[in-house]
Amino acid sequence: MIHHVWGLFAHPDQEWQEIRGEKETISHMYLSHVLILAAIPVVSAYIGTTQVGWSIGGGDAVRLTTGSALQMTVLSYLAMLAGVAVMGAFIHWMSRTYDAKPSLTDCVVFAAYCATPLFIGGLAALYPNLWLAMFIGTAAVCYTAYLLYVGIPAFMNIPKDEGFMFSSSVLAVGLVVLVAMIAVSVVLWGFGLGPVYTS
Repeated sequence: MIHHVWGLFAHPDQEWQEIRGEKETISHMYLSHVLILAAIPVVSAYIGTTQVGWSIGGGDAVRLTTGSALQMTVLSYLAMLAGVAVMGAFIHWMSRTYDAKPSLTDCVVFAAYCATPLFIGGLAALYPNLWLAMFIGTAAVCYTAYLLYVGIPAFMNIPKDEGFMFSSSVLAVGLVVLVAMIAVSVVLWGFGLGPVYTS
């Protein structure tokens, strides 16, 4: 839930233990955490691309039409909601290799909390700038990886050496899922669902 967000940044070891002790349902997790935090990057991007715009080479600001931005916002939001569930399912599937026996619900909850820095980092989209996006995005990805490496052993109750291998596997799958989402975006753009710029 939202009250765990601060704990994941202030004291992640302790917070993972608290999260592990709670019995959360997937529906409650989505309603109280994922649906709210996943809205941060998409709403920020909508505002940034329609109101602020971005400049290429110091020229006039380029903006998206509201219709195009709204369409991309909705698709991105749905992709993030699905991405959390897919990562949770992969974590659950891989857990058998490491003698961890979490439920599917536990794995989806874990994936949702790991994604928290990525969701919050989406605030950078309010001001579309390549360097700002790269800096904030890199910081968010690094902290997400840190939460993953710290959280797997604590959350799955496995030794740290196994946790390192498990976390590395999850990170690799996460990168594959990201590349797959980018590929789907490119295909959708080919069918005319790409950005439309204001004149």
